[in-house]
Amino acid sequence: MVWVVLMLGKLKILIVEDEARIARFVQLELRHEGFDTSTESNGRLALERILKEKFDLVLLDIMLPELDGMEICRRVRQSSNVPIIMLTAKDDVSDKVQGLDIGANDYLTKPFAMAELLARIRATLRDTNHN
Repeated sequence: MVWVVLMLGKLKILIVEDEARIARFVQLELRHEGFDTSTESNGRLALERILKEKFDLVLLDIMLPELDGMEICRRVRQSSNVPIIMLTAKDDVSDKVQGLDIGANDYLTKPFAMAELLARIRATLRDTNHN
């Protein structure tokens, strides 16, 4: 979106998703909207990147190789307030509650509409002082 570039420069989003097709689709859509994106498919590597690099937002799947998204979120919250949106197929209420309780800013289940994901990204960035 134009407002992202004009007001903030390119915001950097990490997409943590082990399904390559989904990761690529989300990456292309976010780039089209003006975001700078990176992807990571391995949970342990994603945690390392989140803690070392500067991201404006993380889209985080739960079911990942080596380290699941819930544990990543829990560990990130020990030292960072980077906004996290869980983007996952796990749609049980208990999963949603756990994800939000351990520190996710939002929780969206697959399948999802890109328009809704974009609106949630805008709302999360707005709510975390990226306005």
